[in-house]
Amino acid sequence: MPVKVLEIWNNCKVGKPFKKNLMELEQTLNPTSFLSDSTRLEKARFNMIEQQIRTWEVLDSKILQLFQQVPREDFVPTQYKGLAFADIEIPIGHGQTMLSPKIEGRILQTLEIRKTDTVLEIGTGSGYLTALLAKLSMQVRSVEIIEALSVLARSRLAKHDIDNVVLEVGDAAQGWPAHGPYDVIVFTGSMPILPKDIRQQLKVGGRMFVVVGEPPAMEAVMIQCVATDNYRQQALFETCLPPLTNAPQPSRFEF
Repeated sequence: MPVKVLEIWNNCKVGKPFKKNLMELEQTLNPTSFLSDSTRLEKARFNMIEQQIRTWEVLDSKILQLFQQVPREDFVPTQYKGLAFADIEIPIGHGQTMLSPKIEGRILQTLEIRKTDTVLEIGTGSGYLTALLAKLSMQVRSVEIIEALSVLARSRLAKHDIDNVVLEVGDAAQGWPAHGPYDVIVFTGSMPILPKDIRQQLKVGGRMFVVVGEPPAMEAVMIQCVATDNYRQQALFETCLPPLTNAPQPSRFEF
């Protein structure tokens, strides 16, 4: 038995106030049980940043501070608020999920977004990554194929006075060339294959994040347009994400 627990138990046996010692015992066994809701929330946020995001090689202080400033819990469905800081892909309805915090962190750090950048986000989802992208850039154009999710994201972004986002409803699995080219393109769902013409929606110097492949072999990559029709691809890490709705599929050979 731990020394502190044994001390409290002995105090009870010698007649010291039972209720006081019971409360002290509970606090010893569960140190967060007596914290206020807001304190527990901030502790969970701190743990998310330090134990998930930072340990996944996200070391840019600007990115880490962003996760501190933009409340993730406000972009999570009510029934899952207790999981807002968990290292999981939280369901958001309609068969869709949020990216995990560590993936969001790696995306933001990899793309090195500047205040002059225009960003295309393909798959708005909950709107949380949209908010983070907006804080870093000049403007975000985010396209979501499921209208109900776009409506929810709009209200969440408005609640936090994020007004440099244009939300659109549509199928952007082949990109969104009407308003391109872009400085940054982010795919929030995986692509079994990446059509080459999507790269042409990047400006020279532009960067694209996308997870390419099919389970169990998927890889996050960054594609950079280094000159007109000249692209460089960098492998980042292995992961596994649900596919983007209507993502192009590789040709299947039949025998």
